[in-house]
Amino acid sequence: MDIIAQITSEFHLQAWQVENVVKLIDEGNTIPFIARYRKEAHGTLDDQMLREIAERLEYLRNLDKRREEVRASIEGQEKLTEEISAALSNAATLAEIEDIYRPFKPKRRTRASIAREKGLEPLAQVLYEQRPDCEEPLALALDFLNPEKGVETAEDALKGALDIIAENLSDDATIRRRLRNLFTVCGVVRSKSAKEEDSVYAPYYDFSAPVEKIAGYQVLAIDRGEREGFLKVSVTLDRPRAIKVISSVALKSTESPCTRAVLEAGEDAYDRLIEPSIEREIRSALTQRAATAAIKVFSTNLRQLLLQPPVKGKVALGLDPGYRTGCKVAVVDATGRVLDTGVIYITHSEAQKEQAKSTLRRMIETHGVGIIAIGNGTASKETEIFTAELIKAIGRNISYMVVSEAGASVYSASKLAAEEFPQFDVSLRSAVSIARRLQDPLAELVKIDPKAIGVGQYQHDMPKKELDNALGGVVEDCVNAVGVDLNTASPSLLARVSGINGTVAKNIVAYREENGAYPSRAAIKKVPKLGAKAFEQCAGFLRVPESKNVLDNTGVHPESYEAAKALLALCGYSLADVSSGAIGALRERVEGLGGVEEAAKRLEAGVPTLRDIVKELLLPGRDPRDELPPPLLRTDIMDMKDLKPGMELQGTVRNVIDFGAFVDVGVHQDGLVHISQIANRRLNHPSEVLKVGDIVTVWVLSVDVAKKRISLTMKSPPNRQPIDRSP
Repeated sequence: MDIIAQITSEFHLQAWQVENVVKLIDEGNTIPFIARYRKEAHGTLDDQMLREIAERLEYLRNLDKRREEVRASIEGQEKLTEEISAALSNAATLAEIEDIYRPFKPKRRTRASIAREKGLEPLAQVLYEQRPDCEEPLALALDFLNPEKGVETAEDALKGALDIIAENLSDDATIRRRLRNLFTVCGVVRSKSAKEEDSVYAPYYDFSAPVEKIAGYQVLAIDRGEREGFLKVSVTLDRPRAIKVISSVALKSTESPCTRAVLEAGEDAYDRLIEPSIEREIRSALTQRAATAAIKVFSTNLRQLLLQPPVKGKVALGLDPGYRTGCKVAVVDATGRVLDTGVIYITHSEAQKEQAKSTLRRMIETHGVGIIAIGNGTASKETEIFTAELIKAIGRNISYMVVSEAGASVYSASKLAAEEFPQFDVSLRSAVSIARRLQDPLAELVKIDPKAIGVGQYQHDMPKKELDNALGGVVEDCVNAVGVDLNTASPSLLARVSGINGTVAKNIVAYREENGAYPSRAAIKKVPKLGAKAFEQCAGFLRVPESKNVLDNTGVHPESYEAAKALLALCGYSLADVSSGAIGALRERVEGLGGVEEAAKRLEAGVPTLRDIVKELLLPGRDPRDELPPPLLRTDIMDMKDLKPGMELQGTVRNVIDFGAFVDVGVHQDGLVHISQIANRRLNHPSEVLKVGDIVTVWVLSVDVAKKRISLTMKSPPNRQPIDRSP
C-alpha cells in the first residue's frame, strides 16, 4: 500500500504536504511544534488535522505490518497463491485481511476438524463440486465408512462432510464481506428488558433501530445496560436474504443430487457459524464507531473547557462545601499562592453560621478577595445561598461562580497534591484547587486526569488507550496554544509543553528553585537532561516576562529571532519599541514594503512564519484566552422552585453531548437543552452551535422538582418572561 497516496486521498491534501508531515513526525517532532513552527512544510494545517494524519499513519503502518505477517504465515504453510497474495495487497482494512487469513488460521478442535481427522474431506470435496452425474450423497458416503474412526454409518459420514463444507463456507472471504455489508445496510439492533424492574435503561426495554442509523449514545447506553444485566441485545437480519448470499457462492449446479445437501450445509454455516460471528463484529464495529465519536465530543468539550478565559489579577476565595466535616476555605492571591485556609460550618447551628460569616468577612477584607469560587458538590446549594447573603451584607464589589469540582478529590488525594501542599490535609487542597480553577482553568486542570474532569459521556466505557491518547493530545495542544510562564509554571504544566517530559519538567522547577528565576529562554539549556532537540521543540512555547529580550515573552521561536529583528529594522523599529508598545503601525509599514509576501522574500523567510511574527510583535505576552467572553459571575441565587415555563435566563454551557447540552442557569441543577431546541434548523450535532463555556440565553420549557429535571430551549417562546441574571 502506498501510505502517502492513501492519506493524501483520504484527507484531500497535496502529496507534498503529507510527505513533509510524515517526515517531520518520523524525525521526532511533536504535533504542537509542527503545527506552530513548520507551517511552510505542511501548508498551515492545524494541530487537530495533524493529529488525525498521525493517527491514520499509525493505523496504515500497523495494517501493512499485519498484512506481511499474514502473508508470511500463509507462505509458511505453502498455501500462498497469486490470487491470495493479490487479495492481501488490495485489502484496505484489518477486517479484510483477517477474512483472507481465516481459512489458514490455526483453529481449536471443531466439528469440521474432527471430520477431517476421520478422513471425510474428500467426501466434502466431491459433494461441493455438485457434478450433475454424481450419485446421491448417502450413496457417496458409503465409500467413507470407517468404524475405527467412529464413522459407522453413511449418515455419520455425510454429517461430517457437511460440517466441513459449512466451515469452509463460513471462512469464505467473499461471503463474509457481502454478509457484513448486508448486516450494515439492512441489519436491525434490538434490545429487550432482561429484568422486570425500572432503571435508567427503561427507554431500551423494547427498542430497535437500523444498524446504519442508530445513534452513538444509544449504542453506548445499550452496551452498558447489557453489561449491567438490564438488557438483552441482538443484531438481526432477514434470514432468507442472508441465505441467498451464501447460496449464490455455494451453488454450482441446479441438477446435481448433491446440491440440496450443500445448500443445507450453507444454512447450517449461517445459523451456527456466520451469523453469531458477524453479529459480534457488527456490535464491535458499532461500539468502536460510537466510542470514536464520543471521544471526539469529549476532546472538543475538554479543549473548550481548558481554554476558558482566566479571571486575572484578582484574589480568589475557594469554598469546598460539606455538611458534617464543614466547608473548607482557601484564599489564593492573583498568582495562585495560598494566603489563608480554614474550615467553616454553615449548615449546623445559627451561632456557627454567624461565626462562619465573621471568618469569611475577615478573610475577604484582610486579603482583598475579589471573586469567590464554590465547588458544585455536596452542600453546594446551601453554600451558594450563604455566599449570596454574605455578599449582600458586605456590600463590596464581589461576585461568585459555582465551579465544577469534578476531579478535585482525585487531585487532592494524589501524590502530586501531596508534593505541592504537604502542609495541608486533603480537604483543604480541594479548596485551593477550586479557587485556582476559577483563576486559571488550564493551569489547574492539567494536574487532573482528563477523564475525571466531567465533560463528555460514557467516558468510563471508552477504550483506555484511545481515550488517553486523544485527551492527552488535547491538553498538550491547549497548553502550547496558550504558552507557559517559565518562572511560575508548575511541573504538571511544564510536562505538557512540547518536547518536555515529566522528569525534565521537575528538573526545570528544581533548577529554578536553586538558581532563581530564569533570565531568558536560553537559560533552560543548563537544565539537566534538556538537550538540543528538546530545546528546539519547547522554546517557542515558553514565556519569560522578566527577560531583557522582549522576544522571550512572545510566541516567536528563537530560530526566528534574527528574522524578527530584521523585519523590525526594515520597518524602522527596534526591540525597545516592541517593549514600549510603540509599534502600532507595524502592519501598515509591512504593507508599505509590498505586503507580507514581499517582506518574506526580502528576509528569506516563510510567509506563514512572518505573519505569526507580526502578530506576536504587536502583542507580546498575549494570552489567546483573553479574546474570549469572560465567565458568567453571579451575585444572587435562585431556587429550582422559582423557575417557571417561559422564564428567560442566562446560563453557561457545562457539557455538550450527542443529544443536547447541559446549561448551568444558577439553580444548582443543570438544565438540558435538547438538540431539537437549540436552533431553528436541523442539527447533526449540538457542537455545530454550542461549545463548553458559552454564555447563552435560554427559556424554561418545564421543571420537574422531584426528579431534578429542567428542560430548556434556546428558541424564544411566545410566553417569554425576561429576567435579568447579570451581576
